[in-house]
Amino acid sequence: MERLQKILLISLVSISATSWLVSQAFQIEMMSVMMAPYNALSVTLFVAVWTAGMAAMMFPAISPIVLLYNKLIKNASKGGPVMEELQDKGLYSARMVLFVGCYLLVWALTGLALLLSWSLPLNGALAAADVRTAAAVYGSILVIAGAYQFSPLKSKCLGYCESPMSLFMRRWRSGTAGAVTMGAYHGLYCLGCCWPYFLLMVALGWMDILWMALFAGIIFGEKMWSRGIWVARAAGVGLAISGVMVLLGAVNISAGHNGMIEMDQEMPGIEMQQQEDSMNDNQRAMPSGTDDDGRMSGMDMQDNDGSTEDQNDKMQGMGGMNMQ
Repeated sequence: MERLQKILLISLVSISATSWLVSQAFQIEMMSVMMAPYNALSVTLFVAVWTAGMAAMMFPAISPIVLLYNKLIKNASKGGPVMEELQDKGLYSARMVLFVGCYLLVWALTGLALLLSWSLPLNGALAAADVRTAAAVYGSILVIAGAYQFSPLKSKCLGYCESPMSLFMRRWRSGTAGAVTMGAYHGLYCLGCCWPYFLLMVALGWMDILWMALFAGIIFGEKMWSRGIWVARAAGVGLAISGVMVLLGAVNISAGHNGMIEMDQEMPGIEMQQQEDSMNDNQRAMPSGTDDDGRMSGMDMQDNDGSTEDQNDKMQGMGGMNMQ
């Protein structure tokens, strides 16, 4: 591996690792925006963190195609229909950035579309729905995502992701415009290959680091292994079985963001119940306390009456002595 390719590989891995940290740091903010975006700034934050998450999950898997693109545009001496020579290193760097940047742009627009056209309407529709309706929706999403893993479109898109050379041979474009075009094409093929995983992340609120790591591992296996289709189909079987179990009521699976809201709504009820129990305990204790207080009050009154009579007798005695 050449020195430049080593630098590219280290850069991709470093950006991926940093993006994992960013995704984890802003996880709560992303969940809040998925429930109700307050303004354009919050939506922008969601798209930015979403794009960082895509870099975290996808950069290790797309590293072979990035390295191949670097090799194709550098090795002009070998000739061939897809080779070109770049004398300006600045132009070369710009084309590499454009290739990767347009790939990420596809995923950024996908995140925005999922947020505005799927997550928010779904949350609004299920806000007043009962448990069975929500289970039917979530189970159906899982079954559809699992069934897509066996579709011809999945196989075609995964074929281009597994074989970067076939993508370049079919979609090669020269120049700076070619870097933009091919980066976008690769992003679209990856989207066609992996959209079920990210739909589940948005629809079910599975945006935490564990689900991201699980789906990233599946995507990496699909793209890096020559028989990645079997990884996809195994994931499809798992998703479909999970969906059927949810539809049958054997598994209770609720969206992550909805689950958090339900917990927040239940906590005040628990506190009110504790307060009512405390008040009931005090009421049960009041009669005995009243009796005790009554007895004590009666004893005190008797003592006071007795002391008052003694004082009156003494005063009468003193009055008689003075009269004498």
